Amino acid sequence: MSTANVVDSSGWLEYFTDSDRAPLFASAIEDAENLFVPVISIYEVFKKVLRERGEDDALQVASMMQVGQLVDLDCALALEAARHPLPLADSIIYATAMHHQATLWTQDEHFKDLPNVRFFPRQPTVNMTSAEIRIGSSLF
Repeated sequence: MSTANVVDSSGWLEYFTDSDRAPLFASAIEDAENLFVPVISIYEVFKKVLRERGEDDALQVASMMQVGQLVDLDCALALEAARHPLPLADSIIYATAMHHQATLWTQDEHFKDLPNVRFFPRQPTVNMTSAEIRIGSSLF
């Protein structure tokens, strides 16, 4: 893959739980050289894993998300995000993708008609208490 990518939090969760939808996001996530990771995505994924799996799993997942180039929220990005009619975290994630001329990979409905989005219609939400989480090449 040679284009820049940003993966929405839902895509990361599918990947880490090795769901049947994980392959939809794997090529973007595994192409670390072209991957931009908004820190707010780390926040969202960490929070969900923390709530459903505990501190150790959440810390491991947060560490694994740092494979690409981390993108902090600064004033310019915050102002750009405010221009998008999306919820707070989603507007920051989308603004990050647009700022880096990246494709946003997502399964969240409100992104589906926006430019530079690879949209995969969502299926039922992953329950992380019963799902295994991918750590490196293994699952636990």
